[in-house]
Amino acid sequence: MISKKPLISVMITVFNGERYIAEALQSIRSQNYPNFDIIVVDDGSTDHTKTAVQNSGVEVSYFYQDHGGIAKGKNLGISHAKGDFFAFLDADDLWLNEKTGKQINLLLENPSLDLVFGNVKQFHSPDLSNESKEKYHCPENTYPGIHSGTMLIRRKSFFKVGLFDTKWHKGIFNDWYLRASEVGLKTFTFDDIFMMRRIHENNHGIVNRDKSIEYVRMLKASLDRKKNMQHGQTSEN
Repeated sequence: MISKKPLISVMITVFNGERYIAEALQSIRSQNYPNFDIIVVDDGSTDHTKTAVQNSGVEVSYFYQDHGGIAKGKNLGISHAKGDFFAFLDADDLWLNEKTGKQINLLLENPSLDLVFGNVKQFHSPDLSNESKEKYHCPENTYPGIHSGTMLIRRKSFFKVGLFDTKWHKGIFNDWYLRASEVGLKTFTFDDIFMMRRIHENNHGIVNRDKSIEYVRMLKASLDRKKNMQHGQTSEN
């Protein structure tokens, strides 16, 4: 048994999340792991998000920024992170209790491993009307969560990739993970469900459907980087 538990910094970026943020924070506090540095970045909320955070009963470091988007908020949180490991959670999603304990144990036992994921299960938010539940599909099956909300990563491994790119509005983690793959980070995905993804009318993916073209642009940017790397290697040989 390792007696000293490493500090894990958890970053949450929230915009008008008064309905769900306290529940998300409680899911962090309910982890079977004791040592967290929880950072909430309020991305210019106009509702009572700050009050909800203050009344959550969870100790956090709270920072406010003018509305600048998820990537900017994540990066601000990272600039204040003190932990040797990083984790992220969206303000409307929930962690299951054993997520952190299982992930940190695996990373501590395998020094060559950079980051770990787990599975995701989606659920309809209880405040959705029956009409909305029919409108927004919620699959019953779980799926591998290559998602910031299921990830635990070593601090030094995160910075091998770098910060989140603020030019993207949708799929911000997709871009980051493409870059992580390019630098060769070693990953592992548990079969366990580690995150519950809430389906509601203001999901970021639903609100920003018109920006789906960005996924194509991310892939092209990744291909261009790989070509440039190959060209550089060829030139050196």
